[in-house]
Amino acid sequence: MTGPTGLTDRLRRRVTLRGVVQGVGFRPHVYSLARSLDLAGAVRNTADGVVVEVEGRAADVDAFCDRVAAEAPPLAVVTDVSVGDLPTSGGTSFTIGDSERSPGRTFVSPDVTICDDCLEDLVDPGNRRHRHPFVTCTNCGPRFTITTGLPYDRPTTTMAGFALCAACAEEYADPADRRFHAQTVCCPGCGPRLSLARPGRDTTYDEAALAEARSLVAAGAVLAVKGIGGYHLVCDATSEPAVSTLRKRKQRGDKAFALMVRTLEDARGLVALDAAEADLLASRARPIVLAARRPDAAVAAAVAPGSRDLGVMLPYTPLHHLLLGLPGDAPGPAALVMTSGNLAGEPIVIDDRQARRRLATLADAWLAHDRRIHVPCDDSVSRVVAGLESPVRRSRGQAPLPLDLPFEAPAALAVGGDLKNTFCLAEGRLAWMSGHVGDMDDLTTIDAFTGATEHLQRLTGVAPVALAADRHPAYRSRQWARAHADGRDVLEVQHHHAHVASTMAEHGVPSGVRVLGVAFDGTGYGDDGAAWGGEFLVADYASYERPSHLGYVPLPGGDAGVRNPCRMALAHLRAAGVDWDDRLPCVRACADDELALLQRQLETGLRCVPTSSMGRLFDAVASIAGIRHRIGYDAQAAMEVESLARTADGSRGYRFGLDGETVDPGPVVAAAVSDVLAGVEPAVVAARFQQGVVDLVVAVLDRLREATGLDRATLSGGVFLNAALTAGCARALDDAGFEVLRHHRVPASDAGLALGQIAVLAHRTSSSDRQRPTLPEQETPCA
Repeated sequence: MTGPTGLTDRLRRRVTLRGVVQGVGFRPHVYSLARSLDLAGAVRNTADGVVVEVEGRAADVDAFCDRVAAEAPPLAVVTDVSVGDLPTSGGTSFTIGDSERSPGRTFVSPDVTICDDCLEDLVDPGNRRHRHPFVTCTNCGPRFTITTGLPYDRPTTTMAGFALCAACAEEYADPADRRFHAQTVCCPGCGPRLSLARPGRDTTYDEAALAEARSLVAAGAVLAVKGIGGYHLVCDATSEPAVSTLRKRKQRGDKAFALMVRTLEDARGLVALDAAEADLLASRARPIVLAARRPDAAVAAAVAPGSRDLGVMLPYTPLHHLLLGLPGDAPGPAALVMTSGNLAGEPIVIDDRQARRRLATLADAWLAHDRRIHVPCDDSVSRVVAGLESPVRRSRGQAPLPLDLPFEAPAALAVGGDLKNTFCLAEGRLAWMSGHVGDMDDLTTIDAFTGATEHLQRLTGVAPVALAADRHPAYRSRQWARAHADGRDVLEVQHHHAHVASTMAEHGVPSGVRVLGVAFDGTGYGDDGAAWGGEFLVADYASYERPSHLGYVPLPGGDAGVRNPCRMALAHLRAAGVDWDDRLPCVRACADDELALLQRQLETGLRCVPTSSMGRLFDAVASIAGIRHRIGYDAQAAMEVESLARTADGSRGYRFGLDGETVDPGPVVAAAVSDVLAGVEPAVVAARFQQGVVDLVVAVLDRLREATGLDRATLSGGVFLNAALTAGCARALDDAGFEVLRHHRVPASDAGLALGQIAVLAHRTSSSDRQRPTLPEQETPCA
């Protein structure tokens, strides 16, 4: 080949790389690689990814094409590389060109932890970024929460208002520097500035603000601290008065607080970590990891009352390291409570003015900065179950990385459920799950949901032509979808079908393949108007059958029955034909007038809803055993059953009744009552009950396998956040010859529901949807 220069053996190629290739140092990587191979050309960001043109000797161009993705920067995720030949045009230089705003799609990196190089800068007294709370480079720091649009350049981030000083500009332009074209580059002279505000005091800045903040925490104060994805409420986790004060102010009930510690070794002093848990804790995503509390863990009892686990995370921003203290700093608390900056039920606060207003009753001072957070992103929460990660909340450090789909999806938006809400955008073979939004029970959460959907649509380029929502007529997410449909189709997906489909999609199950699906949770709107939740389905993405389920019992008073497990216990006792014996803890927990009200409700069916919920059965057993009668947060009773069950021998599990389609919980309830009256410890009752659930899953699926020939089983629904139950079911099913699919990329709870809604939408035609049963708009009373 001969070009204008007259040289032979010369090639020019265009290389387009797609995936997470912006905001991760990809253009500097391309520049350095091209220069090292003596290639001419240019690299630029486009809305479709990174586009490179390279020209030089054929062997060098080939080497570039082989290495450009294989040697990508640490934060990059290259999903596609396309290469095409171009006519040679000559030249000897390689440049980074201006970004193009062309149609297409690229992916934004999640926010990730400070890298080791930047941490060295932070602690080095000789470095100009020593103790700078915002030190970052191409390999670390905020991305998703500061990005306002694409292509990813400083003007399309919330760093746009910070002009580079001469020293930072020199680094930005130097190909040999790791901050070459780092859009978040900053320093004490030009970057964001730290401030601390206290009522009735002058605002302090920079190092003085940090010193005052550390002093306040050491003295027992509660701080509102602005992080990457929102405000945290922070206090000394070793101080009982400080933690109790925060718990009371936040109306937290007994729900556990997350902790932050300096190092992995500090974490080992609080929780027992195996190798997989340690790796997860120290990963680039830096999630909160749930692990078994050590008996001598030096934290206040009020951190996690009644729980045998602690949620621990490592610092992931420079400011966190500074708050905990660098080498040579005055000693501070060994652990900090680091909980979302919000009132119970509200979304995490990101706006500075709102923080001063909405957190005024919670915080004694505000440690903030002047870099705007564009979109909220709460901390991710995860745990390890039988050697595999099991997400509880997929958010910071993971969102908005896409998931691969085993089928083609139309451009669609699935709005999820009302509890632990996340939504999902999809198009083609990619699905983007949002970060954690929260419970859709107030206007601020719905506003946050609306803003987050608009932001993710802008970043992904997905313009939904259809929407999917849960069928529950009272769900606010469903109402939102209908209100924002603008003439587009809204497919309503049955709750437990979505749970099963979510597991299938996560594991790449092909279209048309059926599975045996186990969906256990607290509630989901059933085809008959009942509150389902103990379901065995035979399903593919397009349809499902319900060959077996937990037998119906009345849920007295709707939400009142959920908040009061003792009421659910009494309903189960009555359904099982077991007397309300005064010796039972669940009976003693109710006053005479409450017992009379419940008796009347259950006799008449007034304000009762039939439920097949496994979650409600966990509640009932919790109260029967005397573990928990009233709850202060979602699934509290079930979590305490799980926690206690780990301490006892449950090898002799209670047996369910298995005659016909309906699984009868009555024998389990009667056995638990018999044990309680015989003086058996609550932990043993809990363990025997959980083992009974494991035995039930194996027995029903074995029967369904015989009927259908299917041997692939999925486990989904909020009940499978129970680590011991999930591990027990997976182990027993594996021993019985089943292929077991359980969640490891999205949560088993309603936080993973939207992925399943997308999967069903992609396979459900509008005509088949019209053939489903017409559902009542009101809950069906018990007969």
